[in-house]
Amino acid sequence: MSSENQYDIAILGGGPGGYIAAIRAARHGLKTALIEKEKIGGTCLHWGCIPTKGLLQNAQVFRHCTESDSFGIRTGEVSYDWEAIMERQRGIIDRLHKGVQSLMKKHQIEVIPGFGRLASPTSLEVETQEGARIVQAKNIVVATGSVARSLPGVQLDEERVISNVGALTMKKPPKSLVVIGAGAVGVEFASIYRTFGAEVTILEYLPKLVPLEDEEVSKYLFRCFKKAKMNVQLGVAVQTVENRGDHVQVTYKKGEDLVEMEAEMCLVSVGRKPIVEGIGLENTKAKVERGVIVVNEYCQSDEPTVYAIGDVIGNYLLAHVAEVEGLLAVDHIAGKGPEPIDYSAVPRCTYCHPQIGSVGLSEKECEEQAIPIEVGKAQFMPNGKAMALGETDGFSKVIRHAETGELLGGHIIGPEATDLVMEYVVAKKNRMSAASIAHTIHPHPTLSEVNLDALHSAIGEPVHG
Repeated sequence: MSSENQYDIAILGGGPGGYIAAIRAARHGLKTALIEKEKIGGTCLHWGCIPTKGLLQNAQVFRHCTESDSFGIRTGEVSYDWEAIMERQRGIIDRLHKGVQSLMKKHQIEVIPGFGRLASPTSLEVETQEGARIVQAKNIVVATGSVARSLPGVQLDEERVISNVGALTMKKPPKSLVVIGAGAVGVEFASIYRTFGAEVTILEYLPKLVPLEDEEVSKYLFRCFKKAKMNVQLGVAVQTVENRGDHVQVTYKKGEDLVEMEAEMCLVSVGRKPIVEGIGLENTKAKVERGVIVVNEYCQSDEPTVYAIGDVIGNYLLAHVAEVEGLLAVDHIAGKGPEPIDYSAVPRCTYCHPQIGSVGLSEKECEEQAIPIEVGKAQFMPNGKAMALGETDGFSKVIRHAETGELLGGHIIGPEATDLVMEYVVAKKNRMSAASIAHTIHPHPTLSEVNLDALHSAIGEPVHG
Protein backbone atom coordinates (compact mmCIF):
# COMPACT_ATOMS: atom_id res chain seq x y z
CA MET A 1 0.00 0.00 0.00
CA SER A 2 1.53 3.32 -1.06
CA SER A 3 1.79 6.08 1.54
CA GLU A 4 -0.52 8.29 -0.53
CA ASN A 5 -3.42 6.00 0.37
CA GLN A 6 -2.63 5.89 4.10
CA TYR A 7 -4.22 8.43 6.43
CA ASP A 8 -4.57 9.18 10.10
CA ILE A 9 -8.28 9.73 9.62
CA ALA A 10 -10.74 9.12 6.79
CA ILE A 11 -14.19 10.65 6.85
CA LEU A 12 -17.00 9.01 4.91
CA GLY A 13 -19.42 11.75 3.90
CA GLY A 14 -18.85 15.43 3.17
CA GLY A 15 -21.89 17.10 4.72
CA PRO A 16 -21.63 19.70 7.51
CA GLY A 17 -20.52 17.14 10.08
CA GLY A 18 -18.03 15.49 7.75
CA TYR A 19 -16.25 18.53 6.36
CA ILE A 20 -16.12 20.28 9.75
CA ALA A 21 -14.58 17.11 11.19
CA ALA A 22 -12.04 17.07 8.36
CA ILE A 23 -10.98 20.66 9.06
CA ARG A 24 -10.59 19.96 12.78
CA ALA A 25 -8.54 16.84 12.03
CA ALA A 26 -6.24 18.78 9.72
CA ARG A 27 -5.80 21.48 12.38
CA HIS A 28 -4.69 18.73 14.77
CA GLY A 29 -1.99 17.80 12.26
CA LEU A 30 -3.68 14.58 11.15
CA LYS A 31 -3.37 13.45 7.56
CA THR A 32 -6.99 13.54 6.45
CA ALA A 33 -9.09 12.15 3.61
CA LEU A 34 -12.70 13.10 2.94
CA ILE A 35 -14.78 10.77 0.78
CA GLU A 36 -17.92 12.19 -0.84
CA LYS A 37 -20.03 10.65 -3.60
CA GLU A 38 -21.74 13.91 -4.63
CA LYS A 39 -20.82 17.45 -3.55
CA ILE A 40 -19.06 18.71 -0.45
CA GLY A 41 -21.62 20.39 1.77
CA GLY A 42 -24.15 17.57 1.64
CA THR A 43 -27.92 17.84 1.85
CA CYS A 44 -27.76 20.92 4.08
CA LEU A 45 -25.92 23.08 1.56
CA HIS A 46 -27.35 21.74 -1.69
CA TRP A 47 -30.85 20.39 -0.96
CA GLY A 48 -31.80 21.51 2.54
CA CYS A 49 -30.98 24.26 5.01
CA ILE A 50 -29.35 26.81 2.73
CA PRO A 51 -31.54 26.77 -0.40
CA THR A 52 -34.66 26.62 1.76
CA LYS A 53 -33.60 29.74 3.66
CA GLY A 54 -32.89 31.46 0.36
CA LEU A 55 -36.41 30.69 -0.85
CA LEU A 56 -37.89 31.78 2.47
CA GLN A 57 -36.17 35.15 2.18
CA ASN A 58 -37.53 35.56 -1.35
CA ALA A 59 -40.98 34.76 0.00
CA GLN A 60 -40.56 37.29 2.80
CA VAL A 61 -39.52 40.05 0.40
CA PHE A 62 -42.50 39.22 -1.84
CA ARG A 63 -44.83 39.29 1.17
CA HIS A 64 -43.45 42.67 2.28
CA CYS A 65 -44.02 44.05 -1.21
CA THR A 66 -47.63 42.87 -1.24
CA GLU A 67 -48.13 44.50 2.18
CA SER A 68 -46.22 47.70 1.39
CA ASP A 69 -49.37 49.85 1.54
CA SER A 70 -49.31 49.45 5.32
CA PHE A 71 -45.91 51.18 5.30
CA GLY A 72 -47.19 54.00 3.12
CA ILE A 73 -45.35 52.70 0.06
CA ARG A 74 -47.27 52.31 -3.20
CA THR A 75 -45.83 49.65 -5.48
CA GLY A 76 -48.69 48.89 -7.83
CA GLU A 77 -49.14 45.28 -8.88
CA VAL A 78 -46.42 43.04 -7.47
CA SER A 79 -45.10 40.06 -9.41
CA TYR A 80 -42.12 37.73 -9.24
CA ASP A 81 -39.69 36.10 -11.67
CA TRP A 82 -39.35 32.46 -10.62
CA GLU A 83 -36.29 31.80 -12.75
CA ALA A 84 -34.53 34.79 -11.16
CA ILE A 85 -35.50 33.46 -7.73
CA MET A 86 -34.00 30.08 -8.58
CA GLU A 87 -30.89 31.74 -9.99
CA ARG A 88 -30.38 33.65 -6.75
CA GLN A 89 -30.71 30.41 -4.83
CA ARG A 90 -28.15 28.67 -7.04
CA GLY A 91 -25.80 31.62 -6.64
CA ILE A 92 -25.88 31.35 -2.85
CA ILE A 93 -25.22 27.61 -3.01
CA ASP A 94 -22.36 28.03 -5.49
CA ARG A 95 -20.63 30.68 -3.40
CA LEU A 96 -20.83 28.61 -0.25
CA HIS A 97 -19.75 25.45 -2.09
CA LYS A 98 -16.68 27.19 -3.46
CA GLY A 99 -15.92 28.44 0.05
CA VAL A 100 -15.96 24.91 1.45
CA GLN A 101 -13.81 23.64 -1.42
CA SER A 102 -11.25 26.36 -0.72
CA LEU A 103 -11.15 25.32 2.93
CA MET A 104 -10.34 21.77 1.87
CA LYS A 105 -7.40 23.04 -0.18
CA LYS A 106 -6.26 25.45 2.53
CA HIS A 107 -6.04 22.65 5.10
CA GLN A 108 -4.55 20.14 2.64
CA ILE A 109 -7.44 17.72 3.03
CA GLU A 110 -7.60 15.18 0.23
CA VAL A 111 -11.13 15.05 -1.12
CA ILE A 112 -11.80 11.72 -2.83
CA PRO A 113 -14.88 11.83 -5.08
CA GLY A 114 -16.67 8.50 -5.10
CA PHE A 115 -18.85 6.05 -3.22
CA GLY A 116 -17.08 4.64 -0.18
CA ARG A 117 -17.75 1.65 2.03
CA LEU A 118 -15.84 0.16 4.94
CA ALA A 119 -13.75 -2.84 3.91
CA SER A 120 -12.36 -3.33 7.44
CA PRO A 121 -12.08 -1.36 10.69
CA THR A 122 -9.18 0.59 9.18
CA SER A 123 -9.85 0.67 5.45
CA LEU A 124 -12.40 1.81 2.90
CA GLU A 125 -13.03 0.80 -0.67
CA VAL A 126 -13.94 3.78 -2.81
CA GLU A 127 -15.53 3.50 -6.24
CA THR A 128 -14.17 6.46 -8.19
CA GLN A 129 -14.46 7.38 -11.86
CA GLU A 130 -10.97 5.94 -12.31
CA GLY A 131 -11.93 2.65 -10.65
CA ALA A 132 -11.73 1.10 -7.20
CA ARG A 133 -9.35 2.60 -4.66
CA ILE A 134 -8.43 1.29 -1.22
CA VAL A 135 -7.96 3.94 1.47
CA GLN A 136 -6.22 2.94 4.70
CA ALA A 137 -6.88 4.98 7.85
CA LYS A 138 -6.04 4.61 11.52
CA ASN A 139 -9.52 5.93 12.31
CA ILE A 140 -12.71 6.27 10.26
CA VAL A 141 -15.59 8.67 10.86
CA VAL A 142 -18.92 7.67 9.29
CA ALA A 143 -20.91 10.77 8.34
CA THR A 144 -23.14 9.48 5.55
CA GLY A 145 -26.23 11.50 6.51
CA SER A 146 -29.78 10.58 5.58
CA VAL A 147 -32.34 10.52 2.78
CA ALA A 148 -35.97 11.58 2.70
CA ARG A 149 -38.43 8.95 3.88
CA SER A 150 -41.66 8.21 2.07
CA LEU A 151 -44.86 6.49 3.13
CA PRO A 152 -45.59 2.81 2.42
CA GLY A 153 -46.75 2.51 -1.17
CA VAL A 154 -45.99 6.16 -1.99
CA GLN A 155 -43.40 6.55 -4.75
CA LEU A 156 -41.41 9.77 -4.90
CA ASP A 157 -40.85 10.86 -8.52
CA GLU A 158 -39.68 14.45 -7.79
CA GLU A 159 -42.10 15.76 -10.41
CA ARG A 160 -45.60 15.46 -8.96
CA VAL A 161 -44.85 13.52 -5.77
CA ILE A 162 -41.82 15.27 -4.34
CA SER A 163 -39.41 15.41 -1.42
CA ASN A 164 -37.39 18.45 -0.34
CA VAL A 165 -35.30 17.96 -3.50
CA GLY A 166 -38.27 18.38 -5.82
CA ALA A 167 -39.56 21.27 -3.73
CA LEU A 168 -36.31 23.13 -4.37
CA THR A 169 -36.02 22.42 -8.09
CA MET A 170 -39.53 22.90 -9.48
CA LYS A 171 -39.77 25.01 -12.63
CA LYS A 172 -42.61 27.12 -11.23
CA PRO A 173 -44.63 27.23 -8.02
CA PRO A 174 -47.65 24.92 -8.06
CA LYS A 175 -51.15 26.34 -8.03
CA SER A 176 -52.05 23.78 -5.37
CA LEU A 177 -49.89 21.74 -3.02
CA VAL A 178 -50.60 18.98 -0.52
CA VAL A 179 -47.98 18.74 2.23
CA ILE A 180 -47.85 15.42 4.08
CA GLY A 181 -46.18 15.91 7.44
CA ALA A 182 -46.14 19.05 9.58
CA GLY A 183 -42.63 18.92 10.99
CA ALA A 184 -40.05 21.60 10.24
CA VAL A 185 -39.64 20.74 6.54
CA GLY A 186 -43.37 20.53 5.90
CA VAL A 187 -44.34 23.82 7.53
CA GLU A 188 -41.42 25.68 5.96
CA PHE A 189 -42.39 24.69 2.42
CA ALA A 190 -46.05 25.28 3.23
CA SER A 191 -45.14 28.85 4.21
CA ILE A 192 -43.02 29.40 1.11
CA TYR A 193 -45.50 28.20 -1.48
CA ARG A 194 -48.53 29.72 0.22
CA THR A 195 -46.77 33.09 0.02
CA PHE A 196 -46.23 32.56 -3.71
CA GLY A 197 -49.95 31.90 -4.18
CA ALA A 198 -50.38 28.13 -3.92
CA GLU A 199 -53.49 26.68 -2.31
CA VAL A 200 -51.88 24.65 0.47
CA THR A 201 -53.30 21.68 2.36
CA ILE A 202 -51.33 20.20 5.26
CA LEU A 203 -52.02 16.60 6.32
CA GLU A 204 -50.54 15.59 9.68
CA TYR A 205 -50.99 12.23 11.41
CA LEU A 206 -50.46 13.65 14.90
CA PRO A 207 -52.92 16.03 16.58
CA LYS A 208 -50.76 19.15 16.24
CA LEU A 209 -48.44 21.05 13.92
CA VAL A 210 -44.67 20.90 14.61
CA PRO A 211 -45.24 17.97 17.01
CA LEU A 212 -41.91 18.37 18.84
CA GLU A 213 -42.65 21.94 19.90
CA ASP A 214 -44.38 23.28 23.01
CA GLU A 215 -48.17 22.93 22.89
CA GLU A 216 -48.79 26.69 22.95
CA VAL A 217 -46.39 27.24 20.06
CA SER A 218 -48.10 24.56 17.98
CA LYS A 219 -51.54 26.02 18.63
CA TYR A 220 -50.37 29.52 17.76
CA LEU A 221 -48.84 28.34 14.48
CA PHE A 222 -52.12 26.58 13.67
CA ARG A 223 -53.98 29.88 14.06
CA CYS A 224 -51.43 31.70 11.90
CA PHE A 225 -51.71 29.09 9.14
CA LYS A 226 -55.50 29.24 9.24
CA LYS A 227 -55.28 33.04 9.02
CA ALA A 228 -53.07 32.56 5.94
CA LYS A 229 -55.91 30.46 4.49
CA MET A 230 -54.11 27.14 4.58
CA ASN A 231 -56.20 23.99 4.90
CA VAL A 232 -54.74 22.23 7.96
CA GLN A 233 -55.95 18.69 8.68
CA LEU A 234 -54.62 17.15 11.91
CA GLY A 235 -54.99 13.58 13.13
CA VAL A 236 -55.40 12.15 9.63
CA ALA A 237 -53.80 9.10 8.02
CA VAL A 238 -52.75 9.28 4.37
CA GLN A 239 -53.73 6.13 2.49
CA THR A 240 -52.59 6.70 -1.10
CA VAL A 241 -50.85 9.27 -3.27
CA GLU A 242 -51.16 8.77 -7.03
CA ASN A 243 -49.53 10.67 -9.87
CA ARG A 244 -52.30 11.14 -12.45
CA GLY A 245 -50.11 12.87 -15.02
CA ASP A 246 -51.30 16.46 -14.74
CA HIS A 247 -52.16 16.26 -11.03
CA VAL A 248 -51.93 14.07 -7.95
CA GLN A 249 -54.78 12.39 -6.12
CA VAL A 250 -54.40 12.01 -2.37
CA THR A 251 -56.62 9.82 -0.22
CA TYR A 252 -56.59 10.15 3.55
CA LYS A 253 -58.60 8.84 6.46
CA LYS A 254 -60.16 11.28 8.91
CA GLY A 255 -61.91 9.41 11.69
CA GLU A 256 -64.03 6.82 9.91
CA ASP A 257 -64.29 8.87 6.72
CA LEU A 258 -62.17 8.40 3.61
CA VAL A 259 -61.42 11.72 1.92
CA GLU A 260 -60.10 12.21 -1.63
CA MET A 261 -58.54 15.39 -2.92
CA GLU A 262 -56.56 16.58 -5.93
CA ALA A 263 -53.63 18.97 -6.21
CA GLU A 264 -50.97 19.91 -8.70
CA MET A 265 -48.21 18.50 -6.47
CA CYS A 266 -47.73 16.58 -3.24
CA LEU A 267 -44.76 17.14 -0.93
CA VAL A 268 -43.94 14.16 1.30
CA SER A 269 -42.14 15.40 4.42
CA VAL A 270 -42.42 12.57 6.91
CA GLY A 271 -38.86 12.51 8.20
CA ARG A 272 -35.52 11.18 7.06
CA LYS A 273 -33.84 7.77 7.02
CA PRO A 274 -30.19 7.49 8.16
CA ILE A 275 -27.88 5.95 5.55
CA VAL A 276 -26.43 2.94 7.37
CA GLU A 277 -26.97 0.21 4.77
CA GLY A 278 -24.56 -0.59 1.97
CA ILE A 279 -21.61 1.20 3.58
CA GLY A 280 -19.77 -1.86 4.90
CA LEU A 281 -20.56 -1.67 8.61
CA GLU A 282 -20.89 -5.45 8.60
CA ASN A 283 -17.12 -5.59 8.08
CA THR A 284 -16.61 -4.04 11.53
CA LYS A 285 -17.91 -4.56 15.07
CA ALA A 286 -20.06 -1.42 14.81
CA LYS A 287 -23.67 -2.15 15.74
CA VAL A 288 -26.82 -0.82 14.11
CA GLU A 289 -29.95 -0.74 16.25
CA ARG A 290 -33.32 0.71 15.21
CA GLY A 291 -31.79 2.10 12.05
CA VAL A 292 -28.91 4.05 13.61
CA ILE A 293 -25.29 3.34 14.53
CA VAL A 294 -24.75 2.74 18.25
CA VAL A 295 -22.05 5.01 19.71
CA ASN A 296 -20.78 6.08 23.13
CA GLU A 297 -20.65 9.64 24.48
CA TYR A 298 -17.66 10.38 22.22
CA CYS A 299 -19.39 9.16 19.03
CA GLN A 300 -17.24 6.02 19.06
CA SER A 301 -18.85 2.77 17.90
CA ASP A 302 -18.26 -0.71 19.29
CA GLU A 303 -15.38 -0.87 16.80
CA PRO A 304 -12.77 1.36 18.52
CA THR A 305 -11.39 2.75 15.24
CA VAL A 306 -14.82 3.58 13.80
CA TYR A 307 -16.72 6.69 14.85
CA ALA A 308 -20.09 7.93 13.60
CA ILE A 309 -21.67 11.39 13.66
CA GLY A 310 -24.75 13.25 12.50
CA ASP A 311 -27.93 11.71 11.17
CA VAL A 312 -26.55 8.15 11.25
CA ILE A 313 -26.49 8.12 15.06
CA GLY A 314 -30.00 9.54 15.32
CA ASN A 315 -29.65 12.00 18.21
CA TYR A 316 -30.88 15.09 16.37
CA LEU A 317 -31.06 15.17 12.58
CA LEU A 318 -29.74 18.73 12.51
CA ALA A 319 -26.70 20.15 10.73
CA HIS A 320 -25.49 22.08 13.77
CA VAL A 321 -25.60 18.94 15.89
CA ALA A 322 -23.65 16.98 13.26
CA GLU A 323 -20.97 19.69 13.26
CA VAL A 324 -20.49 19.53 17.03
CA GLU A 325 -20.43 15.72 16.93
CA GLY A 326 -17.76 15.89 14.23
CA LEU A 327 -15.58 18.13 16.39
CA LEU A 328 -16.11 15.85 19.40
CA ALA A 329 -15.20 12.67 17.51
CA VAL A 330 -12.02 14.14 16.03
CA ASP A 331 -10.93 15.67 19.34
CA HIS A 332 -11.38 12.26 20.96
CA ILE A 333 -9.37 10.58 18.22
CA ALA A 334 -6.63 13.18 18.69
CA GLY A 335 -6.55 12.55 22.44
CA LYS A 336 -7.68 16.04 23.41
CA GLY A 337 -10.01 14.89 26.20
CA PRO A 338 -13.19 16.60 25.01
CA GLU A 339 -16.34 16.93 27.11
CA PRO A 340 -19.37 14.97 25.89
CA ILE A 341 -22.16 16.96 24.24
CA ASP A 342 -25.00 18.32 26.35
CA TYR A 343 -27.95 17.39 24.16
CA SER A 344 -30.39 19.10 26.53
CA ALA A 345 -29.26 22.46 25.16
CA VAL A 346 -29.71 21.82 21.43
CA PRO A 347 -31.50 24.71 19.69
CA ARG A 348 -34.40 23.79 17.41
CA CYS A 349 -35.24 26.25 14.65
CA THR A 350 -38.13 26.23 12.21
CA TYR A 351 -38.13 28.86 9.47
CA CYS A 352 -41.83 29.07 8.69
CA HIS A 353 -43.81 32.30 9.03
CA PRO A 354 -43.80 33.14 11.88
CA GLN A 355 -40.46 31.58 12.83
CA ILE A 356 -40.04 29.17 15.74
CA GLY A 357 -37.00 28.83 17.99
CA SER A 358 -36.84 26.61 21.05
CA VAL A 359 -34.53 24.86 23.48
CA GLY A 360 -34.93 22.58 26.45
CA LEU A 361 -38.09 21.22 28.01
CA SER A 362 -41.65 22.05 27.05
CA GLU A 363 -44.30 22.72 29.67
CA LYS A 364 -45.83 19.28 29.04
CA GLU A 365 -42.47 17.53 29.43
CA CYS A 366 -41.95 19.24 32.77
CA GLU A 367 -45.39 18.09 33.92
CA GLU A 368 -44.67 14.51 32.80
CA GLN A 369 -41.42 14.57 34.81
CA ALA A 370 -43.17 16.09 37.85
CA ILE A 371 -40.84 19.10 37.80
CA PRO A 372 -42.22 22.12 39.68
CA ILE A 373 -42.15 25.06 37.29
CA GLU A 374 -42.97 28.72 36.85
CA VAL A 375 -43.81 30.04 33.41
CA GLY A 376 -43.44 33.52 31.98
CA LYS A 377 -44.74 34.72 28.63
CA ALA A 378 -44.62 37.96 26.66
CA GLN A 379 -46.22 38.95 23.36
CA PHE A 380 -44.53 40.63 20.40
CA MET A 381 -47.62 42.79 19.89
CA PRO A 382 -46.63 45.68 22.24
CA ASN A 383 -42.92 45.57 21.34
CA GLY A 384 -41.76 48.77 19.62
CA LYS A 385 -39.30 47.09 17.27
CA ALA A 386 -41.89 44.49 16.25
CA MET A 387 -44.36 47.28 15.49
CA ALA A 388 -41.77 49.10 13.39
CA LEU A 389 -41.11 45.90 11.43
CA GLY A 390 -44.80 45.23 10.99
CA GLU A 391 -44.24 41.78 12.51
CA THR A 392 -46.21 41.60 15.75
CA ASP A 393 -47.45 37.99 15.71
CA GLY A 394 -46.11 35.62 18.34
CA PHE A 395 -44.69 35.39 21.83
CA SER A 396 -41.70 34.34 23.91
CA LYS A 397 -42.15 31.81 26.69
CA VAL A 398 -39.79 30.91 29.52
CA ILE A 399 -39.99 27.88 31.80
CA ARG A 400 -37.95 27.88 35.00
CA HIS A 401 -37.60 25.49 37.93
CA ALA A 402 -39.86 26.76 40.71
CA GLU A 403 -37.34 25.85 43.43
CA THR A 404 -33.90 26.41 41.93
CA GLY A 405 -34.82 29.15 39.46
CA GLU A 406 -32.85 27.41 36.69
CA LEU A 407 -34.06 28.04 33.15
CA LEU A 408 -35.43 24.73 31.86
CA GLY A 409 -36.83 25.77 28.49
CA GLY A 410 -37.33 28.67 26.14
CA HIS A 411 -39.89 28.76 23.33
CA ILE A 412 -40.37 31.57 20.83
CA ILE A 413 -42.72 31.99 17.90
CA GLY A 414 -42.47 35.28 16.07
CA PRO A 415 -40.10 37.53 14.09
CA GLU A 416 -36.47 36.34 14.08
CA ALA A 417 -37.26 33.65 16.66
CA THR A 418 -34.47 31.48 15.24
CA ASP A 419 -31.92 34.12 16.27
CA LEU A 420 -33.59 35.26 19.48
CA VAL A 421 -33.59 31.73 20.91
CA MET A 422 -29.80 31.78 21.28
CA GLU A 423 -30.13 33.76 24.51
CA TYR A 424 -32.06 30.87 26.01
CA VAL A 425 -29.64 28.30 24.57
CA VAL A 426 -26.66 29.91 26.33
CA ALA A 427 -28.63 30.06 29.57
CA LYS A 428 -29.70 26.42 29.29
CA LYS A 429 -26.19 25.20 28.48
CA ASN A 430 -24.70 27.05 31.45
CA ARG A 431 -27.53 26.17 33.85
CA MET A 432 -28.24 29.84 34.45
CA SER A 433 -31.18 31.11 36.43
CA ALA A 434 -33.96 32.97 34.68
CA ALA A 435 -33.37 35.80 37.16
CA SER A 436 -29.74 36.24 36.11
CA ILE A 437 -30.80 36.84 32.49
CA ALA A 438 -33.76 38.99 33.51
CA HIS A 439 -31.38 41.23 35.46
CA THR A 440 -29.10 41.60 32.42
CA ILE A 441 -29.56 44.85 30.51
CA HIS A 442 -31.15 44.30 27.09
CA PRO A 443 -30.86 47.00 24.39
CA HIS A 444 -33.85 49.14 23.44
CA PRO A 445 -35.63 49.06 21.08
CA THR A 446 -35.01 45.45 20.09
CA LEU A 447 -36.97 42.25 19.66
CA SER A 448 -34.87 40.78 22.49
CA GLU A 449 -36.97 42.81 24.92
CA VAL A 450 -39.76 40.31 24.37
CA ASN A 451 -37.47 37.67 25.89
CA LEU A 452 -36.71 40.10 28.72
CA ASP A 453 -40.40 40.62 29.44
CA ALA A 454 -40.99 36.86 29.47
CA LEU A 455 -38.10 36.39 31.90
CA HIS A 456 -39.39 39.12 34.22
CA SER A 457 -42.80 37.48 34.14
CA ALA A 458 -41.32 34.07 35.00
CA ILE A 459 -39.58 35.41 38.12
CA GLY A 460 -42.65 37.30 39.29
CA GLU A 461 -41.39 40.77 38.36
CA PRO A 462 -43.49 41.69 35.30
CA VAL A 463 -42.60 45.07 33.82
CA HIS A 464 -45.05 45.54 30.95
CA GLY A 465 -47.80 43.22 32.12
